[in-house]
Amino acid sequence: MSTRLALLLVWLLHLLPFRLLAMAGHGLGVLLFMLPTERRRVVLTNLALCFPGMGERERRQLARAHFAAFTRSVLDRGIAWWSSRARLMRVVRVEGWEHIAAANGRPVVLLAPHFVGLDIGAQRLAAEGRAVSMYSRQKNPVFDAFLRAKRNRFGSVTLVSRQEGLRPVLRAMRAGLPLYYLPDMDFGARDSVFAPFFGVPAATLPALSRIVRLTGAVVVPCITEQLPSGAGYRVVLHPPWTGFPGPGGVDDIAEATRMNSFIEGCVERMPAQYHWLHKRFKTRPPGEPPIY
Repeated sequence: MSTRLALLLVWLLHLLPFRLLAMAGHGLGVLLFMLPTERRRVVLTNLALCFPGMGERERRQLARAHFAAFTRSVLDRGIAWWSSRARLMRVVRVEGWEHIAAANGRPVVLLAPHFVGLDIGAQRLAAEGRAVSMYSRQKNPVFDAFLRAKRNRFGSVTLVSRQEGLRPVLRAMRAGLPLYYLPDMDFGARDSVFAPFFGVPAATLPALSRIVRLTGAVVVPCITEQLPSGAGYRVVLHPPWTGFPGPGGVDDIAEATRMNSFIEGCVERMPAQYHWLHKRFKTRPPGEPPIY
C-alpha cells in the first residue's frame, strides 16, 4: 500500500464515530497479529526477554493485545492529524497540570516513554500551548514532510531533528518552551550507555540528565494511556522527580538506570500498550550475540 493511499484510508476512517474507529483499529490489529510477520517475532522476542517468568500462551495473548492497541492508535492518529481542536480535546483528557505549575518558572522536561498513545497525547498537549520536541527523520520523504506538518498543525511546536543535536533544544528551553522528550529508543552504541531494562542491557541515551544539568529543568513524567472500549485517551502528568540527577559527579549509567526503572513501572501497569514492536535490544554490548 502506498503512503498516500494509507494516509487516505486513515483520513476516511477518522470520520467515523470514535467508538467505531476504536473497534476498527482493534479488529485490524488482531488480524495483523495472525500473520507470521517479522514484527510479530520482534514483539514475542521482546516479551520473552522482559517477562521470562510468563508462560508462552500468556505472552502470545499479550502480544495480540499489543497489536490491537498499537493498530488502534495508528488509526486514532487521524483525529490528531485532521479533527478539530474541540474533538481532539474531547477524545484526549489531561490530568496533572499542577505538576507543571509546580516548576515555578524553571524549564520543564516532559518525559514521554513510547506507549501507543504517545503521538495523540503530544498533539493534545500541543493544542494547549508551545513546546519543543525532537524527531527522527523518516526514510520516506513524503511521509516525513506530512508528519512534520501535522505535528505542528496548531503552530505551537518547535521540531528539532536528532541530526541537529541538542543545541537548538537547549535554546528553546531557555526561551521558556517545555521539552517533550522521548527517552527509550535504541539509536545505536554511539552516545549511548548500557543500562538495564527489565534486567536486559539496553542501549540508552543519557541525554536526559545532561539536559537537566545544562538547563536546571525539572522532569515531569508524561504518560498517555489508551482507555478501553473507545473511551479515548488520558495524558497523566506525574509529580516532578526529585534528586535527579544525583549528587556528586556525572554517572550516566546510574541516571539512565533510574529512568529505565521508572519506565518499567509504567509498563507493568499497562504492558499491552508499550511499544514492543521496536527492536529495543538491537544494539548489544561488546561480545554479545545479536538478539533479533
